[in-house]
Amino acid sequence: MTKTDEILADNKLLILYILQKINKPVSYKELLELVISISDMNYFDFQQFLLDLLEDKFILKYEQNEDEIIELTEDGKNALELTINMLPGILKLKIDSNFKENFLKIKEQFSVFAEYTPITETDFIVKCKIIENNNTIFNLEANAGSREQAKQIVNNWNNNANEIYPKILDILSSNPN
Repeated sequence: MTKTDEILADNKLLILYILQKINKPVSYKELLELVISISDMNYFDFQQFLLDLLEDKFILKYEQNEDEIIELTEDGKNALELTINMLPGILKLKIDSNFKENFLKIKEQFSVFAEYTPITETDFIVKCKIIENNNTIFNLEANAGSREQAKQIVNNWNNNANEIYPKILDILSSNPN
């Protein structure tokens, strides 16, 4: 095996190993952030390795609630089990020691989501979401009359969703009488 082939194999194993550590389906964005936070892999290499792993049927990729979800297959688990000793020990140690902290940060980062999209020069659609375990538990779309208002809504949601969400639920579930 050439040095290049060895690096390619290590990076694919790294992705499989991380997916095994997560032990459940994960969004593409979360997996990308986690892999990049642990290794020196860039986006383009990550993309190519995912395509190779999909082609080999070691992972599944599917849509769920407008997210791409990545999941380790039985073939992927078996391949990892057979080749885990090829993954450098220092890399396994780095993954194992940084995994929990990085994964929790990334999960938190992607659990609250807001964005705005222009409809016209003065009208914007703002989407605010809360995602938990790859399921959308709250989804709100609203119109904003200016770019500034849309930005303000997005910033407020991203920074204060834990306070805003319960208030909205309380208002929606209260009896108007």
